[in-house]
Amino acid sequence: MNKSSKQTDAYLVSLYLKGDENCLAELIKRHQERIFTYIYSKTLDRDLSNDLFQDTFIKVIHTLKRGKYNEEGKFLPWVLRIAHNLTMDFYRDRKRKNTKHSTENYDLFTFLASSDLNVEDQMELEQTLTDLTEFIEYLPKEQQEVLKMRIFMDMTFKEIAKQTDVSVNTSLGRMRYALINLRKILKQKEVFEK
Repeated sequence: MNKSSKQTDAYLVSLYLKGDENCLAELIKRHQERIFTYIYSKTLDRDLSNDLFQDTFIKVIHTLKRGKYNEEGKFLPWVLRIAHNLTMDFYRDRKRKNTKHSTENYDLFTFLASSDLNVEDQMELEQTLTDLTEFIEYLPKEQQEVLKMRIFMDMTFKEIAKQTDVSVNTSLGRMRYALINLRKILKQKEVFEK
């Protein structure tokens, strides 16, 4: 067993930054299965996963060389975050070339409700939900409340009415206006191409 295989990730990173290229090779060897498996779980494509794995370590090397690494003791989570971001970027770029429009044929809220999503659509859904959460904050408080309860907590309108101490019709109306206003916000933020 070689000496570097007993060292911590942080120590190997510090040696690599001092010029010991073997330390990076040891880090890659130590974590390659976990990182590749993570990427593959998102893509289900071995060739694409290999490409993204290589891109991940190219970014790791550039970041380390620029002195931008400050995750001491958390090397693996840091690399996994880079791998996740590169995977998301890949799918975003691919989607940008094939953008979905909010039209009669495609509606954001229908997409959010879909349960049979492939890996690519599931990743897009996660990003959409993140963006959606941010955009919901622009709505009036009553509309925010109903929308969050319905979409994120999967509550019925009867449950929402009881929770907010209003009638079912009022909660339905708030939801309707929340969706109308949210679509306007999405259009203003240019989420969809015109």
